Amino acid sequence: MTSVLVIEDDPVIRGNILDLLDAEGYEGLEASDGKAGIAAALARRPDVIICDITMPVMNGHQVLEQLRDYPETTAVPFVFLTARAEREDVREGMARGADDYLTKPFTRQELLACIESRLERQRELRHALVTPPAKASPPTDAIIRSPALRRVYERATRAARSQLSVLLLGETGVGKDVLARHIHVSSPRSDEPFVPLNCAALPETLLESELFGHEKGAFTGASAAREGLFEAADGGTVFLDEVGDLPPTTQAKLLRLLEERRVRRIGARTFKDIDVRFIAATNQNLEERVAEGTFRQDLYFRIAGIVLEVPPLRERREAVAPLAKRFAENVCRQMQLPTPTLSPEAVGRLEGYAWPGNVRELRNVIERSIALLDGGELRPEHLPDAIRAGEQQAPTKLEELRQEVRAAERQAIIDALEEHGGNQTLAAKALGISRRTLVNRLDEFELPRPRKKV
Repeated sequence: MTSVLVIEDDPVIRGNILDLLDAEGYEGLEASDGKAGIAAALARRPDVIICDITMPVMNGHQVLEQLRDYPETTAVPFVFLTARAEREDVREGMARGADDYLTKPFTRQELLACIESRLERQRELRHALVTPPAKASPPTDAIIRSPALRRVYERATRAARSQLSVLLLGETGVGKDVLARHIHVSSPRSDEPFVPLNCAALPETLLESELFGHEKGAFTGASAAREGLFEAADGGTVFLDEVGDLPPTTQAKLLRLLEERRVRRIGARTFKDIDVRFIAATNQNLEERVAEGTFRQDLYFRIAGIVLEVPPLRERREAVAPLAKRFAENVCRQMQLPTPTLSPEAVGRLEGYAWPGNVRELRNVIERSIALLDGGELRPEHLPDAIRAGEQQAPTKLEELRQEVRAAERQAIIDALEEHGGNQTLAAKALGISRRTLVNRLDEFELPRPRKKV
């Protein structure tokens, strides 16, 4: 039976949700505060977690942060319950990795649509772990309408022709997985397997078995030999999402594999040669992780042969409407429903929202809105409160500061190269970065690679 854990300090709200879950055939689990919720999640392993933001003892953000640190719960869908006054908290939570949110008061249909949407997404993720996807189509105009993203895809297409490893950077939910598939499809390996793995979705004890495979009897429960994802992808592409979450021991083994291009199953004595292209992705700053000593520098240099950064959705607002229409068409096709039109007012609300959860959040919103729609036209009243209220996407101080920092970084690179006569090695040393990082920054800022003056 599918289980849902409800972490809510208000006994009336908690009881009402549990009654609804019971009536719909779900197993309802409950906790009255954050600490009890963490204990229940670890003990019972629910399929979905619904958690209030404002609670005594421990708030919802703290609960989310701790549960994401445990291998047993790192991939469990997490949904926030929020009041109207907590919209800033919702933005922060979505940016930290929450999957969805419900605004109080919510209807029975909204709750059920949210739970089913999360469960369906989880089923898709599990399917992707074991089934190489079919050959993808080229990216549509809906995906790359933004000039900034179009430049990223143009660079990705050029990068696909090489055999260099590619590192994709960007916030959670921006579509790094879509870009990875595009690189594979555009490469000479397009007819071979594309094998993705979310490194944060599996506990360390299972991660190495998934990656490298194991022999029969290698550990308790290994009743048969099993090839790992690297062997399964031989000739094709391996996509390691959330590579920044790899534990140190696995980092060392991955580095050896990248250097030697051969793999040894757990419990095996011999190695097997493999031919794979590596694409990695992360929402973390790996250069900072290297400086902190939590990510291997030699591994970083191996996976960062070519670095591409996917801009967040708030920086490509022109793509919101076509993406929303595409998601509406997809969900209606699955539900065998006529595709509704999006009213100009709804489009305006969607384009005005900041989308802290990026493309993933937009897809969730459209899926939930379609599930609650009677047909016809999708209007503002069908959207969640935070979007319906018309909260505009005015640049925040943080975004303005980020733009200023990028402009200053660009100018510093120009100045350093000019000062050192175009010598990239000396300029990189003066800037306190590696030469490889400097080259990546030149491409990112679309600056020409200068020739040394003689």
